[in-house]
Amino acid sequence: MRASALLLILPVILMACAGPPPPSPHAPEFALKPFEPFNRTDAVAIALREWRLFGGVVADAASSEGPEPPAPDKPERQPGLWQRVGEYWWIGLDPKSPDVRWTGKHDASGAIFPASEDGRYAWSAAFISYVMRLAGAGNRFPYSGTHAIYVNAAAAGKSSILRAHPPDAYAPKLGDLVCLGRGSAQGLTYADLPTSSPWPGHCAIVVEIVPGNISVVGGNVADAVALTHVPVTQDGMLADSGGVLVDQQHRWFVVLQVLYDAEQEPANDE
Repeated sequence: MRASALLLILPVILMACAGPPPPSPHAPEFALKPFEPFNRTDAVAIALREWRLFGGVVADAASSEGPEPPAPDKPERQPGLWQRVGEYWWIGLDPKSPDVRWTGKHDASGAIFPASEDGRYAWSAAFISYVMRLAGAGNRFPYSGTHAIYVNAAAAGKSSILRAHPPDAYAPKLGDLVCLGRGSAQGLTYADLPTSSPWPGHCAIVVEIVPGNISVVGGNVADAVALTHVPVTQDGMLADSGGVLVDQQHRWFVVLQVLYDAEQEPANDE
């Protein structure tokens, strides 16, 4: 075989051996590039936009998921909103995840699931992933339908843009995440991280800070995107110097500091 012919065939052989490229995330081009640096202002604005879309729900009840409305009235199942929840799954998660086909009331096959079974389709982590994706985190955020995935990644030092802190050691800033365990994981503490297996939980993004209080927005709270007021110490911590949480209704046990592009830690050249 002539050398010139071999040079023409070789790229084809290499491409065949390499296999098909991995699927690209389901996201608009401005988020895939991204067009602008990953920043707090955009992340907060996106979260607040979604909160307003769901009617500006404020859920300060004791349950991290909010009070349970009657099945026919669940916001996640309403026209225009079940589709939005579907977009959280579709954009927030990677295409290979089977959950990307879910909506606020449909399973992966498009069948409507009973409202009583919506716990199997909890979308609060998909919402956080959606916000981070659209805000320009690119491939640096550990996108998942389970909060434990990115909490554990932060705690294990396996994320370039997330740092985990105990609630009495770091005052959350706008665009940071605060997290708690739910159900069997309500007793989790910062010392338990990273865990060896996933756990049920909830994270919300900080959208406002005032003396003695922060406001956070989370998904799947009262079956909507809702805002919760969280009391903090005078210096902005979730817990006092003794580790006692200020919020008596929610057991926030970890704060995820998000390193936006303007605040990236310098590389260690040593």
